[in-house]
Amino acid sequence: MQPASDRWDAGDAYESFMGRWSRQVADHFLDWLAPMPGLNWLDFGCGTGALSQAICRRVQPNSLVGCDPSPDFVSYARNHVADCPATFVVTNGDTLPSCQGGFDVIVSGLVLNFLAKPLAVVQSLGERLRPGGTVGAYVWDYAEGMQLLRIFWQEAATLNPSAADLDEARRFPLCQPDRLVDLLRHAGMREVATTALEIKTVFRKFDDLWSPFLAGTGPAPSYVASLDADAQNYLAFRLRQRLEPAPDGSISLIARAFGVQGTRPG
Repeated sequence: MQPASDRWDAGDAYESFMGRWSRQVADHFLDWLAPMPGLNWLDFGCGTGALSQAICRRVQPNSLVGCDPSPDFVSYARNHVADCPATFVVTNGDTLPSCQGGFDVIVSGLVLNFLAKPLAVVQSLGERLRPGGTVGAYVWDYAEGMQLLRIFWQEAATLNPSAADLDEARRFPLCQPDRLVDLLRHAGMREVATTALEIKTVFRKFDDLWSPFLAGTGPAPSYVASLDADAQNYLAFRLRQRLEPAPDGSISLIARAFGVQGTRPG
């Protein structure tokens, strides 16, 4: 589900880097999806359980299955999603869970762009929906709206031009509303719609922003892990110079994601 250069093997590290923001976006996504209570859900690529936890807290599912290829992420989700009829399994796009009669809703948070064959996977997900069921997903707006990563890759590429090839904005052209609409329509979905989901990412101080980049989980931290100590320190210096903290030392940025949903024909 992810390029070989990206590491996804530490749930705690992912939480401090991106999971805390994914949890905020999950709430906005569910507001837009507006599902009924008592449904059967599949959370594909559940990661550390950000979206699953929001589903359990807000929409009272009848059942929820979360699946992800990372054993560490699945373990983290099992240990942190409580008081919910949820099951978490290690799997990949080739072996998807199923539900008798089909799932009512299948969702995926911040995953579609990491799939080697997103159309084939979304088609497989659609086959596991009941007729009239909903598939929904959201991805970061890497090209413009995810300020943390925009600034990071701009500075990284200034110091090392080859880093530009690793920038998610270049790697993941799928992360645009029109591309997401095309993906679901080609997968056979109807009534396809998109929306923008925007949150504030507030860091207490620069170390709160920079430390997760040193943990090695995700594309940008994987790149930082490939640098020697001097290069890491100089990149951190460049970022510190670029960002403008408030008088209390906090740094406030914007993160935007694009949501998409569609319906399996009845």
